[in-house]
Amino acid sequence: MRKQMIVYADGKPVEITIRNYTQSDFSGMIAIQKECFPPPFPSDLWWNEEQLREHVTRFPEGALCAELNGRLVGSITGLRVDDTQLAGQHSWASMTDGGYIRNHAPDGGTLYIVDICVIPEMRKAGIGKWLMQCMYETVVFLGLERLLGGGRMPSYHRYAVSVSPDEYLAGIVAGRYTDPVISFLLRCGRMPVGTAANYLEDEESCNYAALMEWRNPFRDSQG
Repeated sequence: MRKQMIVYADGKPVEITIRNYTQSDFSGMIAIQKECFPPPFPSDLWWNEEQLREHVTRFPEGALCAELNGRLVGSITGLRVDDTQLAGQHSWASMTDGGYIRNHAPDGGTLYIVDICVIPEMRKAGIGKWLMQCMYETVVFLGLERLLGGGRMPSYHRYAVSVSPDEYLAGIVAGRYTDPVISFLLRCGRMPVGTAANYLEDEESCNYAALMEWRNPFRDSQG
């Protein structure tokens, strides 16, 4: 994939390119992680070159980055999984092989999101939404059934004493709560299909995640 578009950064139009990342982009991909997750976030949880090499080798179609003036400013990564892998409860680590995606199923019907991030200075330019849109296009291009992934619920800890994770998720959809991650995914067209306990170690989300999908409308229309 390679596409160019205009986004607005601080009210000014700038041209970005969204494309597949390759081995030559590894340093830029790690730099994105450093900016998005600065200390005290553990540096050993940033992408490493071995993980990135697996991404571009096993499923290059699911390895996308956003570039501005030769600098990488955002990325999104996915893998294909099958129904067997999705059976029962799962965690981010189990679904993504800890970010290495060695469990990528070439014939899997679901594109599972591993990670999406945009550097702080560009987060209001809509790049995250465009990266997600490009993954939807990848789903359609490959003829897959859907896109799926777990989204953090970072505002849930404020309400966890009085509402369950499922009630919180329903409340976001109903407009009773606003959550920076889940509200973003809803604006991107993702739909909630449930919650997952012990999805990732995340105190703000009380270790829960919302499972959010986007179904291929062309597959659904074909029955």
